[in-house]
Amino acid sequence: MLLGKKRKLGRMIDEMSVGEKLEVTEKIEDRDLLLYLGLSNDNNPLFIQHDYASMTPFKKPIVPQIMLLAIITGAISKYLPGPGSSIKKQEVIFENPVHHYETLHFQFEVMNVFTKEHEVEINVKGINESGEAILDGLFTVCPPYPAKPLTKSTSFENF
Repeated sequence: MLLGKKRKLGRMIDEMSVGEKLEVTEKIEDRDLLLYLGLSNDNNPLFIQHDYASMTPFKKPIVPQIMLLAIITGAISKYLPGPGSSIKKQEVIFENPVHHYETLHFQFEVMNVFTKEHEVEINVKGINESGEAILDGLFTVCPPYPAKPLTKSTSFENF
C-alpha cells in the first residue's frame, strides 16, 4: 500500500521542455469496461448492448469517452510530467468512436512551458490500430512542486 510512503515526484517545471514526447499504447479489455461501468453506474446501452449498438451508425458497442480521458490523465500522472502533477484544463475532440478490444496509441507532446504560471501545455493525439484518429486534445498541466522539508513547514512553528 502506498499510504504513508514517499513516492518520487515527477519532473519539475524547470526540467520540462518544448518538444518532449511520450507514446502510450493501451488495449481496451472487458475488465476495464466493466470496472468503469460499475464504478460510474453508467448503463448506456451504446457501451454494452450489442443488439442496440448494431442498430446505430456505430454498428458495435463503443468505449465510453471518459475511459479514453482516464488513459490520458493516467499517463500524465505517471509519466509526463509525472507524480504530483495536476490537470488544470482539457480540450478534447473525439474524432472517431473506439470499439471494444481495440489497441490504441496515444502520442503526447509538450507544446509550451509557462514557467511563471507553473504550467505546461501537452498536445495528445490518439489513433486506433487501423491508423484512424480517435481524438485530439490539449491539456494544461501543473507539474509537481518541489516538496518542502517538514522542518520548514508551518506545522512545527510553535515548537
